[in-house]
Amino acid sequence: MVSLAGFQDLEETGETLVCIIKSNKGEHNLRGMREGHQRLFECHTNTKRTITQLLSDLTHTEEGVGQKLLALEKQKSERSQELESLEQDLQRSVAKNQTTEAELQFLQRELQSLQDSEREVQNLQDEVDEDTTEVIPSAIYLAQLYYKVTKIKWEHGDEPGILKGVHYGEDLATPINVDTASQSKCAVSDYLWSFVSTDW
Repeated sequence: MVSLAGFQDLEETGETLVCIIKSNKGEHNLRGMREGHQRLFECHTNTKRTITQLLSDLTHTEEGVGQKLLALEKQKSERSQELESLEQDLQRSVAKNQTTEAELQFLQRELQSLQDSEREVQNLQDEVDEDTTEVIPSAIYLAQLYYKVTKIKWEHGDEPGILKGVHYGEDLATPINVDTASQSKCAVSDYLWSFVSTDW
């Protein structure tokens, strides 16, 4: 492709040729040369106009590409921030899930322990029931009445001064383990009465 400087050189060369022809040729040749020079000038002008338009289009295209690149960079930055936020949420969820699993395992162990205690209490109660088949009916009636009022079944252990049993509430069985030697009788009594419902 011929540059703008090249076309300028051609234009100057054409003018020089016209001067030479003027001095050596007739008017007819001069007119033909002028027409040829005019066509060359018009071609040069059209080419210059085309090149200017191409340069303008190229500049416009570069600006459009630049704007698209900026938009893509902004979108990339936003996506990166969203990804970082999602990773943080995931880490928090994993930590929360681990805590929940640990709490669930603890509750399962507590439930298993309570179920084991309940079975032991039931076994002891069965043994007591078998051993007291010869007890007078009034004593059995009093024991049944005591349980209906307090909802407490006592364990008969070998440790002196230790009260062991289980209180069967409406929703939960609560183990009882009281050291009577370290507390006053009043405190022990108040503690046991706290299990008794006042709703009649």
